[in-house]
Amino acid sequence: MAASMAGSSEKPVLETLNLSTFSDVDEEDDPADKSAQREATLSCSCALCDETFNIEDKKDHLLAHMIMAHKFVVADVNLIAEFKRYILYWKKRFKEEPLKDFCTTIITNTGATDKAPREEFLMLSDVLPEDKQLREFLQKNKLEEILKVQQREREDTHFSRSCLFCSQHFQGNRAELFNHMVQDHAFNVGQPDNLVFTDEFLDILQGKLQKFLCLYCEKTFRDRPTLKEHMRKKQHRKINPKNKKYDKFYIINYQEMGRSWEAIQSEEDVAADDAAETERETDEEDEWSGWLEEAGSQALCLFCEFSSSIPDRLQAHMVELHDFDLHELKLKLTLNFYQKVKLINFIRRQIHQSICYGCQGTWDSRHHLLEHMHSMRHINSIPDIRVWDQPQYYFPTYENDNLLCQLDDDDSDDRSCSTDDGAPVIAEDIPVKDTILTDEHLRQEILWS
Repeated sequence: MAASMAGSSEKPVLETLNLSTFSDVDEEDDPADKSAQREATLSCSCALCDETFNIEDKKDHLLAHMIMAHKFVVADVNLIAEFKRYILYWKKRFKEEPLKDFCTTIITNTGATDKAPREEFLMLSDVLPEDKQLREFLQKNKLEEILKVQQREREDTHFSRSCLFCSQHFQGNRAELFNHMVQDHAFNVGQPDNLVFTDEFLDILQGKLQKFLCLYCEKTFRDRPTLKEHMRKKQHRKINPKNKKYDKFYIINYQEMGRSWEAIQSEEDVAADDAAETERETDEEDEWSGWLEEAGSQALCLFCEFSSSIPDRLQAHMVELHDFDLHELKLKLTLNFYQKVKLINFIRRQIHQSICYGCQGTWDSRHHLLEHMHSMRHINSIPDIRVWDQPQYYFPTYENDNLLCQLDDDDSDDRSCSTDDGAPVIAEDIPVKDTILTDEHLRQEILWS
């Protein structure tokens, strides 16, 4: 292998590089020309000829062309921040000095057993000081642009968006939405301060979920509840690290050459894996304890066929899969124990009859009913208390409904001893009459016998 780089490091890169020449889009251009401008921005000519390629979709075609047509290779292309500017700079330099003055020569098929003919390639890499300086300059310039975008997003007070997994809405600060998804849904895409182009990022994630696509394995499911259950069971509450479309949303990809967001996430996953292992051990213990419990101890979900003998697991299932939080409803509606019983029996009755209690619509099957209630968000559209706070709902819809047995009577003692209208029930002494114990002689005999 031979290499020649004589005289290449004497000419400083910053004296010849003019970024204004390679500006992507002129801000003063007429909006009608934006399509043509975008096409021109994405169009990049070969460094050694005038053939052009679309570097957004056919960047690999350009690289292949330079190898096949010119036997010219650019090393570590993935570490170049602004590929078009990089190519245009070297296109100009190659017209000023011979190509071999900048490149390392690579000769292939030099072994004694190689049957293919020998070929000579020229490789441009950051071994050349000028190339390394150019790469670092482009990287720094790109980082400054990205940080400006991130700063604008931080200062933007018009942000308004709902959570990807529930109906909670957030305004102003994007970080609150990401922190909520971590804390309430165990969905972690990294620290909000490490993200950029967050609106586009959230649009992509929301689009995948609307298509019932798992964000990690990217498999498609028949409906949203099935997708959410899959992501919960398989621990797929994260994005696919192999999907390169996510690279542009992480500051680390612009900050350090050679270090991607995958490396950062892998470090965070070490702690997450420990937590997942603990959860798996807990699940195994729960599954084993299930063998020791009677089948009748299983409590059934209000909306689907899921059942569990562990109250917390059943409550978590209804929150995660159906966005139904019984504890939150209890606080919101200030329900006492007996009202919770009535509400559960009312919901059981409505679901059994395939009636949406949010709009009173009827459906031909429970599956279609749940699809409607999830899509229209009628799960939490609880009717007025006068509708279901009726004596008939003291009686369970299903015999041996173990969900009723799992309810905690967490009201205070004085409230538990109250009537439905809140009036306290006070015990009083009732005089005893017409009993043989009033006979003093008989009482003495009993005491001394």
